[in-house]
Amino acid sequence: MSNSENDKQQRHKKRMQVRKEIVDAGVAKALEERGIFIVYTGDGKGKTTAAMGTVTRALGYGYKVVVGQFIKGVWECGEKNLLSQLPPEQYPLQWFEMGTDFTWETQDFEADKAAALAVWEKLKAALADESVYLVVMDELTYALNYKWLDKGEVLSAIENRPKEQSVIVTGRGAKQYLMDIADTVTEMRSQKHAFESGVSARKGVEW
Repeated sequence: MSNSENDKQQRHKKRMQVRKEIVDAGVAKALEERGIFIVYTGDGKGKTTAAMGTVTRALGYGYKVVVGQFIKGVWECGEKNLLSQLPPEQYPLQWFEMGTDFTWETQDFEADKAAALAVWEKLKAALADESVYLVVMDELTYALNYKWLDKGEVLSAIENRPKEQSVIVTGRGAKQYLMDIADTVTEMRSQKHAFESGVSARKGVEW
């Protein structure tokens, strides 16, 4: 090895050592063991996709998962198609959905509210169940922003859930009150989307 290559290797080693010390210090401070509350929001693609990845991860360890989908329910869902085929005794998953179309399609506030409340009752029970490891409330932001659900009741259920339970909320326009109580907030920002160029949503990619 030449002197220049050796110097480069030594500089890299020093940088990685510093990085390791920073990471190790962070790990050493993270001593609290409990479930977390995650919010995926923003106008970019990938919020539900990220949540479903976590669903798959939790099920892979045999943890009990409950998914509730607001807004969606008419379109076919590839993730549900796959996950519903898993043996429930090994991969315990419950999946609930409104079963209505997008609210701008239905244009029926009372019917949408009733469908949302039916899903919420299932999720509220899950949020009080110590055997449930992960609860996903997909597109909950719409249900809150359209005032289908009582904000106080939802926040109370999230905050008073079992200690070991984690919760994921997805949807555009998450209000500050949700982000304030969340442990982790990720905002998906759209830089470019195929739909804007006239490309239709692709089965197996978009849903």
